[in-house]
Amino acid sequence: MKVSRTRISSGLISTGLLLITVAAANAQQSTGRGAPDPLVPEDLVGTETKGWWAGAGIPEEYPPIYATKDGEIQAGVEPLPVDIFGTSDYYKDEALWFDPRYYKCNSPSGLEQIWGAYEVAMVGDNPPVTAAWGYCDRDYPREEIISPYPFRTAAAHFQALKAEAEAKGGPTQYTQATLPDWNGHYIRRKDKNATWYYGAILQVPTYLSLLTPEYQRRFMQQMYHYSGSSAPQWPGSYCWPEGFMRRLAQYGGSSVQMVMTPDYILDMRNAAKTLITQIHMDREFDMSGVVPRLGPDVPQWFGETVGFWDGDALITWTSNVQGWISHGGFEFSNKFQTIEIYTTFSDDRGLRHEIIMYDEEAFADPLRIVQYMDKTRDLNEGDPMVYMECVATNYPIEGLATPTTPGSRLEYIMPNIPGRPWADIWERYHEEGIEQPEEEDFFSFE
Repeated sequence: MKVSRTRISSGLISTGLLLITVAAANAQQSTGRGAPDPLVPEDLVGTETKGWWAGAGIPEEYPPIYATKDGEIQAGVEPLPVDIFGTSDYYKDEALWFDPRYYKCNSPSGLEQIWGAYEVAMVGDNPPVTAAWGYCDRDYPREEIISPYPFRTAAAHFQALKAEAEAKGGPTQYTQATLPDWNGHYIRRKDKNATWYYGAILQVPTYLSLLTPEYQRRFMQQMYHYSGSSAPQWPGSYCWPEGFMRRLAQYGGSSVQMVMTPDYILDMRNAAKTLITQIHMDREFDMSGVVPRLGPDVPQWFGETVGFWDGDALITWTSNVQGWISHGGFEFSNKFQTIEIYTTFSDDRGLRHEIIMYDEEAFADPLRIVQYMDKTRDLNEGDPMVYMECVATNYPIEGLATPTTPGSRLEYIMPNIPGRPWADIWERYHEEGIEQPEEEDFFSFE
């Protein structure tokens, strides 16, 4: 899909979004921040269908959305002889992975929901043959997902931003009295702020194009077990760790609390557990390990973060992240790092949060997400933020999330949590007859 940037300023978007765009356009020119926001879904498909969703699914507060269901084929679409719902070995279908019809034009989120993840199944009476189709004519442009900045590593990006601040006499130093007052509770926007990372607005091939070949295979394994085998392994189902990217997912991290001091800032969010980013101001990473770090050379679930102020912009670098997965989102490696820029908008009542993601092992190119958060109240107003803990009631019994009751006895194989426990379960219980691809032999001379 070819989309022109001129639509952003054409008056086809809401006044609120236009104000955001104008504010971004008026921001300081920089090689490392301030690029125009990615296109919003409504700017691509309109709102007449309540739907910027590409795949069949259940948009929040709306009835199910789908192109066709119950086995009916879309007009003008020629189905493939085999697709992900009926294949006997998705690895052998690699030549079809970049054809949207292989997924019945469903988005990653559509595949995740199609068996009824949100109570309404879209697979029909004779699944998987009758699985609903998504919209083959909808997608989200890859160029709106990849980073608009010239850097290939987080270190180079952070150093460039810091050099810009230093050229102006910074980084800016604040006292508690002069510090920008961002303390408060925020709600992340969903209506005008749905991002590609939620997995609802783009076709699976577009998502695959963001990943390296190894992580394409991992993503395909995930998509198959959402659809063909109906055996998802969501970390939250078992009270496994949530992982770093959960803070940016659609149904996690939308309630945000910011706590500010001159030398230490907390970004706290809730999903199935409380997700905490500790921002250590004006600290330097130890560069002697596998990845930059602050503490021991051991990956942390939410990584370790350093930051500085450039005027009223908070700039952070997160490294030393434990590789993991998040619902319909990509799997990332221990080399995953982010550069994040927090700035204000709307008379300082909200925060713009720009995230640039680097992972040389998992990503074909650096990626970007932009989100907006509206301030709802001050820190000491209303109900306190609930610190969430997860109590396991489901266990992976014979490869399926199985509810248990207090006092019951069960037997299951203890997962290797720092590894890829979801993949271990899939391969043990749900991939009989599926031939695993051979790993590359780095010592072969052939």
